Amino acid sequence: MLHRIWLTFILSAFVATLWQVIFNQQLDSFKDVMDAIYAMAKLSVDISIGLIGVLAFWLGIFQIAEKSGLVSKLSILLEPLLCRLMPEIPKGHPAIGSITMNVSANVLGLDNAATPFGIKAMQDMQGLNSDKTSLSNAQILFLVINTSSVTLFPIAVFLYRAEQGAQNPTDVFIPILLATFASTIAGLLVTCWVQKINLFNRVVFLYAAAIFALITSVILYFSNLAAHQMASQSSIVANGLLLTFVIIVLSVGAIKKLNCYELFVDGAKMGFELAISLIPYLIAMLFAIGMLRASGLLDMVMGLVGHGVNLIGLDNRFVDAIPNALMKPLSGSGARALMIETMQHHGADSFAGRLASVLQGSTETTFYILAVYLGAVGIKHSRHAVACCLFADLAGIVTAILVAYWFFG
Repeated sequence: MLHRIWLTFILSAFVATLWQVIFNQQLDSFKDVMDAIYAMAKLSVDISIGLIGVLAFWLGIFQIAEKSGLVSKLSILLEPLLCRLMPEIPKGHPAIGSITMNVSANVLGLDNAATPFGIKAMQDMQGLNSDKTSLSNAQILFLVINTSSVTLFPIAVFLYRAEQGAQNPTDVFIPILLATFASTIAGLLVTCWVQKINLFNRVVFLYAAAIFALITSVILYFSNLAAHQMASQSSIVANGLLLTFVIIVLSVGAIKKLNCYELFVDGAKMGFELAISLIPYLIAMLFAIGMLRASGLLDMVMGLVGHGVNLIGLDNRFVDAIPNALMKPLSGSGARALMIETMQHHGADSFAGRLASVLQGSTETTFYILAVYLGAVGIKHSRHAVACCLFADLAGIVTAILVAYWFFG
């Protein structure tokens, strides 16, 4: 699907450029589009090189966390809840461990670690699946949890905002937390409703009460702050949690008598390789999006949408970030490129730039996850998985827009 979207972007931009040259007599349009292609190619390399150090750092820290057993201990907190939400999985089954490891990695914002655990979880659950060609209820619920992006530390979003010159790269932390919470809860509720899972039991209630208490306290605290204070406080909370996490990981590693230095270096090497591997994907998507922008087609479409929003009396500033919302379920690299391009065009600290960042962190690449995880176990029939995942995406998008207006005006 992604290659069709990519080709559609390029061909549409070419047709729009021809229109500008032939009918509007804008003879420099071809040059503008080619300049945009070269600029996006250079930007792709600059971004990837700029990310090398930070990616290496976080992958080094995660390597220590994994070897010290800290990540696996985090999974213990989720097992009682998962046993109620996925009753077809016996208590103590290996699938529970794989699922909790995947969720723990997702919570920490470490997609590269979450995917292998996710594939292992799907394979473990497939062993319990009576129909090997269709998703089981447990597998569908697991996919919804993944696509709703239960991320506590959206580190990648912070990195890209810093790369694009944001004054406080982490000021979108609380908005992302609220949006991803809404996405996850909506996805869980609709999936449990379809699967007729009983949510009215003591364990589920206690987990739900704890989560709602946390989110409610966040909302109540930030509702008493001015807009500029919200952004500042969000940044303080994010950086405090990140630093605390680093110190805990290193302390646990030292207590376990691990060689934290060597483990960190091993993990950091993967960060270098990952950053370099991003270049082709960034170039592919950024140059296509740059063509759309330079051809005038993207601005024209967004102008039409904005005009429609104006006609019904709503503020239209959110329209500039809508392409990111529409792309995210289809392609992570495409949505990332759109987020970067939005920050490039409007500014990292603009309303559109911040909203694009919140949208990027609030949901996941639904169709990519479905393709990878279903392919890993050879399943052909997704049943109600796509509908439930897209419902979660929609809830995350709507919440992201509302929260962005609340925090950033």
